[in-house]
Order: sequence, then C-alpha cells, then structure tokens
Amino acid sequence: MEFAAIADTVIVESISRFARNTRDLLELMEQLQRKNVEFVSKKEAIDTSTPTGRFMLTVFGAVAELEREYILQRQQEGIAIAKRNGIYKGRRPIERPEFDEVVSRWGRKELTAAEAMKRLNMTKSTSYRRAQTEKR
Repeated sequence: MEFAAIADTVIVESISRFARNTRDLLELMEQLQRKNVEFVSKKEAIDTSTPTGRFMLTVFGAVAELEREYILQRQQEGIAIAKRNGIYKGRRPIERPEFDEVVSRWGRKELTAAEAMKRLNMTKSTSYRRAQTEKR
C-alpha cells in the first residue's frame, strides 16, 4: 500500500495582501518552506512548489512593493497639494464636551490616566496628544 504525502498550502488572493514588502515576503516564504508549506497566489497564478514559481514570487513581490510605494507617494503629493490650496485640513476632531473636566480630574490625580482615557473613549496616543495640545 502506498501513501502520498499531503502538503499544507497557504492560498492567498494576491501577494500584496500577504506581505507589504519584498523582504517580509521572502522571510515569510522561508518560514513556510522550513515547515514544508507550499504557497499559492491566485491573482498572480504562482505556485512555489516549482523553481519558476519561487522566482516569479520574488519578481511579483518586488512589483507589488513598487506599486504600494507609488500609491503612497501619490497620496502624499495629493494631500500636500490639497493643503496648499486650503482644501485639506485633516480629519475633523471628535468633540468631547467632557474633555476639559476629565483632564482636570486626571491632573488633580482624582483619576488615573487609564480611567480618563476610558471615560473619554480615547486611545492612549490620542488622549496624550490632545492633552498636550490643550496645554498650549
């Protein structure tokens, strides 16, 4: 009786959804390879069980990274142009009427920072940034 080894396979829609840059892609691929896991990308039709597939994965990974860099660059350029034209002013801050009161209580040590953030429904970075802005 013969048994065929069944390999695990990771199937993704697109390489760009699997890794953000070529280095990360290759590191992830190395980890999968060590665990004998194959990789298949549906969009790019890549199967890493062949040498050609592994080569194409690297090429497509580099192209996906380049595309992402171009998108980010165009986005930054568009925002800069909109700011110069007075169109873009950033995301509107969420108004918190109780902000000053909660920050005052926090300053008087009636509330811990965690309690203040929870009452304001703010993340740590947002609450500290907003508190610094209000001090000015």
